[in-house]
Amino acid sequence: MSGRAWFDVSPSAARLTGSLRDIGYDFASAVADVVDNSVAAGATRVEILIEHDGSDSRVFITDDGAGMSSSGLLEALRFGTRRQYRRGDLGRYGLGLKTASLSQCRVLSVVSRSSKSTVRTCARSLDLDLIDDWDQWVVVDPGNREPAVQRARQWLAEGTGTVVIWQVLDRVLPEKRPEGGWARRRLDTLAGKTADHLGMVFHRFIDGVGDRPQVVITVNGQKVRAWDPFAQDESSTVELPLQRLEVESPGSTGVVTLRRFVLPARDRFSCPAEFERLSGPLNWNRQQGLYVYRANRLVQWGGWAGIRGIDEHTKLARASVEFDTDLDAAFNINVAKMRVTLPAQLRQLIEPAVNELCVLADDAYRKTAGSARSAPPEDLGQPPEVRAATQAAATAGLALRMAAMQVDEWAAWEKIEALLREESPEVVRLLGLTE
Repeated sequence: MSGRAWFDVSPSAARLTGSLRDIGYDFASAVADVVDNSVAAGATRVEILIEHDGSDSRVFITDDGAGMSSSGLLEALRFGTRRQYRRGDLGRYGLGLKTASLSQCRVLSVVSRSSKSTVRTCARSLDLDLIDDWDQWVVVDPGNREPAVQRARQWLAEGTGTVVIWQVLDRVLPEKRPEGGWARRRLDTLAGKTADHLGMVFHRFIDGVGDRPQVVITVNGQKVRAWDPFAQDESSTVELPLQRLEVESPGSTGVVTLRRFVLPARDRFSCPAEFERLSGPLNWNRQQGLYVYRANRLVQWGGWAGIRGIDEHTKLARASVEFDTDLDAAFNINVAKMRVTLPAQLRQLIEPAVNELCVLADDAYRKTAGSARSAPPEDLGQPPEVRAATQAAATAGLALRMAAMQVDEWAAWEKIEALLREESPEVVRLLGLTE
């Protein structure tokens, strides 16, 4: 800027921190964003403790990761940290720890230990009331008198790790009567929802990914169970051939992996309880669709990203879209790491594969007991060879549908089906094309 006049217009710390509280987190997603840091630090155990104590209620998120030095901790509490993220790191904008935590509380404290040989911890706090009073980006040392910080230091006496503490939970508990039964029940409910959410978004880390060690996550002492949306432990789950697609990102090209699954119908699940569990938080219809993974962490799920609509007949269809952090710009991932936008070029590339998946899921759905494709009473008395021929014809109908997709003539095939329904309904029934 040599030769130019310039002016420092640093933003108001009080005003901006207030605005950043409304970036879009709920309680469970805020906890998940903090757990991202634990996973990135190599933690093998993450413990979430949600304690009700009236206005002094608090949340602890503890891990056994690498920990941070005092300078590293100070940098971690900077809005828009200067640290460089490596390929595969779950962080991106340098805002997650702060924005996620302060979306739920007014005081964020972090205690960390990075040395295995020396029992030395460091602690720093962000206090919104202090930032409001000073209107400056200040981080303070909470000292040793704060009971929550003392507890965190004791937990870190056995090894390295980090403890994140949320206090003054103004976005979680009611301002009036935070000590009441309703407030206690709310925290219990949030604990359950948080466990379900963590089991979903970190299911690959809980089960173990590649050479990365498994991560044990607990919420209030209860071990979180991984929720695999593709039911890969079920023997009747069908996986279609994997596809790898190249996608351009500003300045580079990355690879996106597409995996497609047809989940079993109710009567082919190992047990009714597993069928209900695998229905997911949105239930079967709205859980169908694309599951988007960034560096093996689930960031978005359900729906077909504009490729097609939700349909009862395709509710058994689920597919994963997997990319690494080198494609962040192409996917336009948001700060909370909960929303992405599929690149237009990728949507075009996967559309035929998604339609093929949905045809197979439709077929599996219709073959369930009580579905439209169950054998009518008049067919049950037919000789075995006749029933076999009928099944072969239905298989041929499915093959025709898939062939139309593979040669990119689906629109023409839909016209053919419409004509057959009008002029030759018996052929439509024989080929298993009934809706």
